[in-house]
Amino acid sequence: MSPSDSFHLETSLQAFERSRWNALAGDQPFVRHEFLSALHETGCAAPDTGWTPYFLALRRGGALAGAVPLYLKTHSRGEYVFDYAWADAYARHGMRYYPKLLSAVPFTPVTGARLLAGSHDDRLALARGLIELAQQLKLSSLHLLFPRDEDLAALREAGYLVREGVQFHWRNAGYAGMDDFLAALNHDKRKKIKQDRKKVAQAGIRYRWLRGQDIDAAALDFFYDCYCRTYYEHGNPPYLNSGFFQRLHEQMPDTIVLIVAMQGDTPVAAALNLQGGGALYGRYWGSTSFVPGLHFETCYMQSIEYCIANKLSRLEGGAQGEHKIARGLLPTPTWSAHWIADPRFSEAIEDFLSRETAAMQDYLGELEMHAPFKPA
Repeated sequence: MSPSDSFHLETSLQAFERSRWNALAGDQPFVRHEFLSALHETGCAAPDTGWTPYFLALRRGGALAGAVPLYLKTHSRGEYVFDYAWADAYARHGMRYYPKLLSAVPFTPVTGARLLAGSHDDRLALARGLIELAQQLKLSSLHLLFPRDEDLAALREAGYLVREGVQFHWRNAGYAGMDDFLAALNHDKRKKIKQDRKKVAQAGIRYRWLRGQDIDAAALDFFYDCYCRTYYEHGNPPYLNSGFFQRLHEQMPDTIVLIVAMQGDTPVAAALNLQGGGALYGRYWGSTSFVPGLHFETCYMQSIEYCIANKLSRLEGGAQGEHKIARGLLPTPTWSAHWIADPRFSEAIEDFLSRETAAMQDYLGELEMHAPFKPA
């Protein structure tokens, strides 16, 4: 850090000029000023829900040179990197795990910028500054979830423990059309996909792709009804309220791609994806009736077809799901970084992570054996 550099802890995104924040955040939608503000100001990620927002700012001569979106968390829900066993271990030893400090996009398991800066040196300064902050606040731990490669390099250098995970992503190999993609699959997978798509079509399902201002209030309301149904069917209330999606549509309309399944003139399912940085991110889905194959067609095959038609480089299908491999989404490593204050727990967790990483490498190797594509 230069003599003109200083750290500042802010409690609101309004302390940052939107254009400068977004210049550091890049073109992926999830850490942009508008997206995070929508989460906070609609009450989805707020102190009342266990997400108290903070922002570590690196200023150089008064100008913003780097930043980290942070949350003081009183639970581990909505993170998709599971540390419940760590919290239980703390409790068994009569120690407090919560609150903890977290850098992540709430309810969004998507890899992206966490150390918002333009150089490795500034990212390294932010990584070290976060440890100092956690120490000053006397917190048990600090976690950065789904960091991009540039951030991960700085976090490793700063001494964080690194954890490996897996998601399933589809890559566009320059396909001329959907038939070109299907032709790249082996016979069995291609045949199964064609059969599944035919069943959906025979049920009278057709699709509308809506983006930005083409999405009207009725379509957005229908999607939100579907989204809520999915959560309630699994016994949980939804994380996000209708105000969040309305705010997103008002302020970031071109990032939203809504895929609506129609049966005749009646909508029966919807998947809301976000687009940015040359990629499509599968996020939320739901339906009002059951049609065999409707979920896979709406969430995956239509999204892949959209990516091909719009020359997007990849589809990130969200957390979990070995079943996605058969649709052409391949296993892709993801990462998280962790700093643990207590050296005894840090040593134990480091040992656990070394064993977990070895098991994850074996698991990835097994998954790759089931790739659906023809041999190169």
